[in-house]
Amino acid sequence: MMSALDENAKSVSDWLAILEQRHPSAIDLGLERVGEVADRLNLRQFPCPVITVAGTNGKGSTVATIVAIARAAGWRVASYTSPHLVHFHERINCDGAFISDADLVNSLDAIEAVRADTSLTYFEHTTLAAFYWFQRQNPDLLVLEVGLGGRLDAVNLVDPSVAVITNIGLDHTDWLGDNLASIAREKAGIMRAGRPVILGEREPQAVLIEHAQALDAPTWVKGRDYDFAVKADRGAWQYGDWLLPLPSVALDNAATAIAALQALAGLTDKPIAAAEIAEGLRQTSVAGRMQRLSWPKNLAGKASVPELILDVAHNPHGAKFLWQHIAPLAAPGRTIAVLAMLADKDSAGVMASSKTYVDSWCLASLSCPRGQSAAALADVAASIDLTACSAHDSVAEALASARLQATEHDRIVVFGSFYTVAAVLALSE
Repeated sequence: MMSALDENAKSVSDWLAILEQRHPSAIDLGLERVGEVADRLNLRQFPCPVITVAGTNGKGSTVATIVAIARAAGWRVASYTSPHLVHFHERINCDGAFISDADLVNSLDAIEAVRADTSLTYFEHTTLAAFYWFQRQNPDLLVLEVGLGGRLDAVNLVDPSVAVITNIGLDHTDWLGDNLASIAREKAGIMRAGRPVILGEREPQAVLIEHAQALDAPTWVKGRDYDFAVKADRGAWQYGDWLLPLPSVALDNAATAIAALQALAGLTDKPIAAAEIAEGLRQTSVAGRMQRLSWPKNLAGKASVPELILDVAHNPHGAKFLWQHIAPLAAPGRTIAVLAMLADKDSAGVMASSKTYVDSWCLASLSCPRGQSAAALADVAASIDLTACSAHDSVAEALASARLQATEHDRIVVFGSFYTVAAVLALSE
């Protein structure tokens, strides 16, 4: 039975406000409750192939690359990602378009109509709503990004045709375990018997290989079964005897995405041509991942402005990946970091992974659930002997401070959280 508040829910914002308050905890891993509701609408099954992507970092860019290449091949592709940066609709996409307000409300209503007394978290209810909408879009391919972990995540209700695990790092340790083997075991839960598994690390955790072998799942390991190389600013992707020239420098996640589609081609007899892969890579873009952004008008100032780069890196592994890919492309000049993080993240590890690349730090408070204060970040910075740090009440104020001290030859890198990046994107709207 819907409450009076529920009965008045006529907009997306109304619905999201209800879901944020309804369940006693934001995260409640397990498939029993959400599975019962899914079964009432038969939401576990899709007539098209499904690629599910898990991992500590790189999931979003891997999904985006798979989608772009498949669309370049003429496929109608649906995708589910999380979290969003500015608007919730960013999570649910089909054929290049986000779900509309009307369709999102209708899908949330459909889940509510069968939920009965079962309590669902915000993520569980909205994930089922996405599945409901996807079933009505008739896609040729569905690409799903795991929200947290893998084995007990609501996305894992759907059996993937191909499972992708990008990498394993220490994150969400309160839920997934405090060591890499435990975290890998949770992510291995997206594997299915006899279905291909793509591993995005050259030295994957042993538990991943063992679990795939137990399931008799064909396993592609980067560096063993596929790889990429960069020479003279040109990339090449290799699988067996096939060497595919790439239009630009290929990153780790692009290689993993191509491998996933090649594995899928072996199941569906729908190969993707080299030209379609190249075109898809040219079209790939991911908001908040090494994103170069035009300056917000109120902060731009002079015509010549420093480079502005946004990234959602929020753990040491992600920070290392960020700087490894920025550093070779960086022009001469100083690097100023704008950092804001959640309190339950390894801020010391992130700063330590970044310190050799950063000349000056503008630390900001995050005014959101679990947000960390700039003062707390400053204490962490002092504990690892970081210098040239300033503290600010918001990301906007930190960015303004960074802009004042930067010249046109410098670069400003904003990172630390999805909330951090969203705060800058909101300034540009």
